[in-house]
Amino acid sequence: MKLAIVGGGSTYTPELVDGFQRYRDVLPLDELVLVDPDPQRLELVGGIGRRMLARAGHPARLTTTSDLAAGVDGADAVLLQLRVGGQDARHADETWPHEVGCIGQETTGPGGLAKALRTVPVALAIADVVRERAKPGAWIVDFTNPVGIVTRALLQAGHRAVGLCNVAIGFQRRFAAALGVPADDVQLGHVGLNHLTWERSAVVGGVDRLPGLLAERLQEVADDVELPPALLAELGSVPSYYLRYYYAHDEVLAEQLTSPTRAEAVRAIERELLAVYADPSVDTKPAALERRGGAFYSEAAVELLVAMRGSRWGGAAGGPVGRPRVVDLRNDGVLPFLPDDHVIEVPATFTGGRFVAELVAPLPEAARGLVAAVAGYERLALDAAVHGGRGRVLAAMRAHPLVLQHARAERLTDLLLAQNAGFLPWAR
Repeated sequence: MKLAIVGGGSTYTPELVDGFQRYRDVLPLDELVLVDPDPQRLELVGGIGRRMLARAGHPARLTTTSDLAAGVDGADAVLLQLRVGGQDARHADETWPHEVGCIGQETTGPGGLAKALRTVPVALAIADVVRERAKPGAWIVDFTNPVGIVTRALLQAGHRAVGLCNVAIGFQRRFAAALGVPADDVQLGHVGLNHLTWERSAVVGGVDRLPGLLAERLQEVADDVELPPALLAELGSVPSYYLRYYYAHDEVLAEQLTSPTRAEAVRAIERELLAVYADPSVDTKPAALERRGGAFYSEAAVELLVAMRGSRWGGAAGGPVGRPRVVDLRNDGVLPFLPDDHVIEVPATFTGGRFVAELVAPLPEAARGLVAAVAGYERLALDAAVHGGRGRVLAAMRAHPLVLQHARAERLTDLLLAQNAGFLPWAR
């Protein structure tokens, strides 16, 4: 199997390499290609990746290239992990919305719209090359935020794509630890849109253990997502921590105004990691990588690739390929209040060469309203990302539930375009 990672110069890539080497028995990887426009990062990340594979005795050949077409040529699957504009653009996304009293975040709110506008055209251009040069039927696995919008862009353009996020697998691992069971024994009732989801059940052996967790460990679970215990008790579910930007917007904004941005923290971690990667004696995953973010992404990616190849996942419980995995895919009636072509995030099974979503119980009215509102914003955001134009950006900005007011949306749109004109040809 040949796997290409576009954005392979990311400091996070050694986490993926670690997953590939640990699960070599279920994922027969022959060739791993890191594709990235930054030659220095490719040299450092590729170097430690090769040393890790050699130390593990893994037979895969790891190569690096800045030539996208050559990198994806003949690939069985392509992982997208892009950050257009790097941490500088992320820092901007996390700060300029503050001028209008909105949270700054790279996937949610005004900053998330900016990231979508920068990212969607690049992702679509990459996907066109993948369609031309990769193996027939090759899948694109999108880990690039905002995952829901980017994945819908790919699907709308006719690409064979699925979105992947680490939120669900993070909850699965934490719930399993709290329950004292193997992670593969926990099946989540995960539902919503990317970065707008709720865990509505945690089934182990046919029994939903989430009500017991909320009854016995309410404070602990609430602390994990930084939300009030009373809110979780009322909901009877566990919101993703991204819902804190909605449920506690003003509190989060106050914190952001007095704290360094996540981009600043990641930038410091990346400098540390690149220095470690440059050391030719280092051939294992550095401990500092745990602070980089993206926990369990390697496990989620390996699980997904294994399932798509029809092998068996060699997790703690040896779960079968048919076990549902949380992905981002077309709605197709699963949430009946959304259009069929919208992208939702729910458990799905890979069967017959495609992902088939599980049916989910109707959402409570409050959650349904929020999901519908954000989905409406996402559709307008994708329209703006594909077609450009200040009017489209303004329409998407105004539709976001964290904005709504026209005057605020006008000011945020001007700030967004001023910060991102270099990435948007139509805005120059």
